[in-house]
Amino acid sequence: MDTRDSPSFDRAAEDAGNILSLEHCNIRIPEQRPAILFFIEGLGLTRDPYMHVTDANMWVNAGRNQFHLPTNVRPQVFRGEIAVVVPHLDLVRARLPRLVERLAGTAFAWQDAGDTVLATCPWGNRFRVHAPGRFGRMVLGIPCLTFPVPRGAAAAIGRFYATVLKARVAPLSPGDAEAGAAGVEVRVGVDQVLRFVDTDQPIAPFDGHHVAIYVADFSGPHQWLAERGLVTEESDPWQYRFDALVDPASGECVFQLEHEVRSLSHPMYPRHLALVNRNPVQSQGQYLPGRDAWYAPDRGA
Repeated sequence: MDTRDSPSFDRAAEDAGNILSLEHCNIRIPEQRPAILFFIEGLGLTRDPYMHVTDANMWVNAGRNQFHLPTNVRPQVFRGEIAVVVPHLDLVRARLPRLVERLAGTAFAWQDAGDTVLATCPWGNRFRVHAPGRFGRMVLGIPCLTFPVPRGAAAAIGRFYATVLKARVAPLSPGDAEAGAAGVEVRVGVDQVLRFVDTDQPIAPFDGHHVAIYVADFSGPHQWLAERGLVTEESDPWQYRFDALVDPASGECVFQLEHEVRSLSHPMYPRHLALVNRNPVQSQGQYLPGRDAWYAPDRGA
């Protein structure tokens, strides 16, 4: 076949890297009622109807992603900002003000920032809520985690993800970083990213919060980490954990974020593709038969 007149494509732009998905963010909470008000009523997300339905833990579905909220007297706070995409941002704007009185005495706060909504959960975790369009085709999910890191650490973190986890890493564009700050973006699958931005502001101590990722090359990163004593948990045949992001050249730990690393043979790997998500537009007073489940906009949400 003569391809001399065929269009030219940047094939490398479609490479996803070794990290295929960010499945969940895990944050300990002291009690479930404030979490139900914030995540379910306020953000319009869905409590998983099948897993952890009692008071020891709470899984919250957001498209193909989740928040895991185990009950513990000491809450955890992500040292950064969690982005969430929802199909109906105006509904979030309408619901969050109703929580002010009911969540009085907690760290809950919210602000309409124009094209996004800023919200702080009852224990201080910070969220930026987006309408669809900012993160590719995602219309419901967790597209981005942004972490401020000590000045100069972002470049080393980028080298760590590129070297150890074989991820695609790129410098942040000026519009994605603080004025004058350096940063890197770690690509996760097709429509998720981890961002690390240099700052001179104090960094809070690490309290053990974690993210769960699925990787195609499971043994390669494990070997690199194990040789340096960085594996913190040998969970089972399909999973291990680490929390130190180190400069590959010096071995110095420049930031901590626990990673629950899963293989594609993990028993729960296919589950995230079919999580139950409700349609938050439904209500008892304005009920529409057949619309209880959430569907993508082109399917008649």
